[in-house]
Amino acid sequence: MGKNLTLTGMMGVGKTTIGRNLAKKLNYKFIDVDKLIEIKEGQTIGSIFKSKGENYFRKIENNTVLSELKRSNAVISLGGGAFINNSIRRNTKKMSVSFWLDVPLEILVQRLKKNNLRPLLDKKNINETIKKIYFERKKIYNEANYRIKCNSLKTEEIVKKILGLYEKSTN
Repeated sequence: MGKNLTLTGMMGVGKTTIGRNLAKKLNYKFIDVDKLIEIKEGQTIGSIFKSKGENYFRKIENNTVLSELKRSNAVISLGGGAFINNSIRRNTKKMSVSFWLDVPLEILVQRLKKNNLRPLLDKKNINETIKKIYFERKKIYNEANYRIKCNSLKTEEIVKKILGLYEKSTN
């Protein structure tokens, strides 16, 4: 049984893309927590935030992540804010090898400017909003087992780097 591999980091860093690639290479199941919640709830994360509030979403997120961490042989992509939750963070560190995908702010802004599906983004002031969220979360993301600076790396290079660290840490 292989220990889970968990990806954390800001919205827009590429957790889903990297996660799918890692799962394929490892022959693991890929779990995108946000997608799983959308399927269970029958609505988008944005709709959940609007209709039921962030607290409701965070409870569902907590239960979903803790349940998925009980699996083995899975690559789990956490939502951008999930690792902030003490319970999720503690269990992620206990039951998986965690990786913080870190991207420079200017790249994040470019990626997120085009996206209307992120409930925490203030479209009128996207630069400031992203900066504020990043600096609030950076210290906590840093508690992941590994930080991967994705600056100018291609997807394949990031995947290769993570696989190397993951294999070292599970042997």
